[in-house]
Amino acid sequence: MESLLVSTGVVALAEIGDKTQLLAFILAARFKKPLPIIAGILAATIVNHGLAGALGAWITSAISPEVLRWVLGASFIGMAIWTMIPDEIEEDETQVAKRFGVFGATLITFFLAEMGDKTQIATVAMAAHYASPVMVVIGTTLGMLIADVPAVFVGDKLANKIPMKLVHSIAAGVFAILGVATLLGAGARFGI
Repeated sequence: MESLLVSTGVVALAEIGDKTQLLAFILAARFKKPLPIIAGILAATIVNHGLAGALGAWITSAISPEVLRWVLGASFIGMAIWTMIPDEIEEDETQVAKRFGVFGATLITFFLAEMGDKTQIATVAMAAHYASPVMVVIGTTLGMLIADVPAVFVGDKLANKIPMKLVHSIAAGVFAILGVATLLGAGARFGI
């Protein structure tokens, strides 16, 4: 249960102001069709984070527990730093809709935008950290939806009212705590 709650909370916080949330704002403002946008976000996230969770589980079996502890600790601390760097989105990522419709455009652009994104990297790290990668993927998917679904419904109106620096600072703090706790051996009960 801890893996579900932590991954949901961390990704929901990390996603606020992230490029995929900005993409949700742009798609919502442009197409004004929330249901296909939300369905595209869900499908893209399940596939992307499912692959990330599988990679995290594989890493756990391929790396010794001591090395894994240091890699994960450093990764979480790196995520804390990365979270403090604001994301931008390129306008051409939203042009895909002309070919694939609103659902297809959302699916493709979200999947591509998530490749190598901090929430995908966090999913890999948390799936490697916790003994239940499926719960991590469910949690990170929920976290994405918690952050992105409201963005779809309120568009750009809400973006200016959210204290992004505070939210990013909280997310960075959570990642830093996970990193330090991992380095200090908090994952020892999981064999990490």
